[in-house]
Amino acid sequence: MPKQHSIPGRIPAMTKVHKLSFAGVATLGAAALAFSLAPADTKASTDAVSAAPAAFSSQELKVKTVGLSGQLADAQAAAAKKKTADAAAAKKAAEAAAAKKAADARKAKEAASRSTQRAAIKPVAAKTYANNLDGWIRQSLDIMKKHGIPGTYDGLHRNIIRESSGNPNAINGWDINAINGVPSIGLLQVIKPTFDAYHVAGTAWSQYNPVANITAAANYAADRYGSIDNVNSAY
Repeated sequence: MPKQHSIPGRIPAMTKVHKLSFAGVATLGAAALAFSLAPADTKASTDAVSAAPAAFSSQELKVKTVGLSGQLADAQAAAAKKKTADAAAAKKAAEAAAAKKAADARKAKEAASRSTQRAAIKPVAAKTYANNLDGWIRQSLDIMKKHGIPGTYDGLHRNIIRESSGNPNAINGWDINAINGVPSIGLLQVIKPTFDAYHVAGTAWSQYNPVANITAAANYAADRYGSIDNVNSAY
């Protein structure tokens, strides 16, 4: 093999052995570089994984699904409860309205019944009295009873017959009262001052009126003697 001579200023040409040696060294260097860079690549991969959106596992999806189902169930239960409450309130309102309607109908019926009863009751006719001594005494007794004045039919009748013989226009013109200008007048011979003092409301204001005269005289006799029944002479 001819010897190679080196020329000054030039890089000697690589022999085949040199080329193979350099290739081997390059290969080993590349392998070493790859090995030394491996940890950096692993970290980058980890960071990439960490940065990527997390995917839910089947268990996590199951839990979330169960939670959503529970919320839906709660919402449905709440809606059903509200519906039940609304139905109960509507039923209560309907019952109250029905009760009020029934009460109103009952009141109307009772009012109509009372009106019918009142219409069926005949008004009591006013009591009438005969226009004679018997009627005057009986009417006076009813008025006396109303005002709490004591006296009986017999006591009145007896004194009337003695005083006036039953004449409502009788006048005594001779006794002391007549002399004094206040004659005794009427069925029970009452003077004007006595009649005015013992007049009973509801009767005529006249000594000549038979009922007014009897009632005023009985009122005076009750005040002075306890009752007209206790009078047996001039009083």
